[in-house]
Amino acid sequence: MPNTEHSDVLEERIGQWREYLRRRQAIHAVDIAELEDHLREQVASLIDAGLDADEAFLVAVKRIGALDALSREFAHEYSERLWKQLVLTPDAEEPRATARTDALVAFGLAITAAILVKLPALFGLDMDAEAAFYARNVSLFVFPLLAGYFVWKRHLGTSVVRWLALAFVVAGVIVNVYPFAAGGSTEGLAALHLPIALWLVVGIAYAGERWREVGGRMDFIRFSGELFIYYVLIALGGGVLVAFMAMIFQAIGMDIEPFFESWLLPCGAVGAVVIASWLVEAKQSVIENMAPVLTRLFTPLFAAVLVTFLGTMLLTGRAIDIDRDVLIAFDLLLVIVLGLLLYSVSARDPQSPPGFFDVLQIVLVVSALLADVVALWAIAARISEFGFTPNRVAALGENVILLVNLAWSAVLYVRFMRGHGSFGSLEKWQTDYVPVYAVWAAIVVIVFPPLFAFA
Repeated sequence: MPNTEHSDVLEERIGQWREYLRRRQAIHAVDIAELEDHLREQVASLIDAGLDADEAFLVAVKRIGALDALSREFAHEYSERLWKQLVLTPDAEEPRATARTDALVAFGLAITAAILVKLPALFGLDMDAEAAFYARNVSLFVFPLLAGYFVWKRHLGTSVVRWLALAFVVAGVIVNVYPFAAGGSTEGLAALHLPIALWLVVGIAYAGERWREVGGRMDFIRFSGELFIYYVLIALGGGVLVAFMAMIFQAIGMDIEPFFESWLLPCGAVGAVVIASWLVEAKQSVIENMAPVLTRLFTPLFAAVLVTFLGTMLLTGRAIDIDRDVLIAFDLLLVIVLGLLLYSVSARDPQSPPGFFDVLQIVLVVSALLADVVALWAIAARISEFGFTPNRVAALGENVILLVNLAWSAVLYVRFMRGHGSFGSLEKWQTDYVPVYAVWAAIVVIVFPPLFAFA
């Protein structure tokens, strides 16, 4: 017989199952009662066989699902929630030693990243004088360590580890052997695009064997958004800390600016990536409540900005200034819009019917799509007038990739709103498209420098 703890857990789970069926209003109460009797019999036999309440309930619901379609749907949703509870977030029963080991490993890797970013100084590479070297290699100081952390957490096999290591080694060789012209465009493009390409490598380590599944790639998308939030919070806290440090040391006549610029900022910037990743892993259930709120807050704001921008451009007849800094800022805006779309997709319940927020999402996507078309027209006009340059070709490719993603996302979203498609098709499209960005970034890093004579 189940003990008191098992009984409490079991009654809570059965209550969730019963309420789910009633909400769907597809079967009568008498049918629910009959199914519940079968369910309780299955759970009792499974607990007697040695399973705990959660495991027994999940198996029993899946068995009942063979008889009832709604129970099968509930089993699918519940199994995903149970997966998060058992694998992604440590619960109260997790041994403290395991949590302590995770923390020690994470902080050890953060300290290692800080050491690596200062290691070139031992060979005379001053951070100010060799800014280009550090810009090209900044992701190599931390991403291999972050991937190593996930390799350790996911217990990945040696064959996967070899491929991950090969990717980092090849990237390091390319960006440090290529004879870039000092201050050239291709060097700057390589520095900007290498982190994007290597982030896919980190994603493979994060998802492990689940990378080939939509759910595994979507988990990595969630992780990326949550990591960004935690990193910004750490950066804001670090800014406050530095301000207080400067104030109190200035009171005794000491200037800490050299220490801040040479040590605290670079070491803290790379170390915080690992610490933020560890926090996402350890406190994922907390941040999952924060990220969807931020998405719902900023989606209408960015939609309003883009609609206002397009309306103003039409009324005034002004074209986009294709200056390099303006183009980068414009592309960053589109990337943020894409990020909002990705995270709203990852946080949304696929079974929920279309609502007002989905309308806002369509407005945001269509507005970003039109803005991207305008940007492409401006880039194409610039190329036809002044010719090809590394920056223009890279921007052209990135905007075409964004255009394809946004266009098909809009189509799938409209189909979903009209009841002609499922939300899962939109989710699958987004997760399948993520590697495209990394592939283009790798092309920019590897092909562009020799193509444009390393200028």
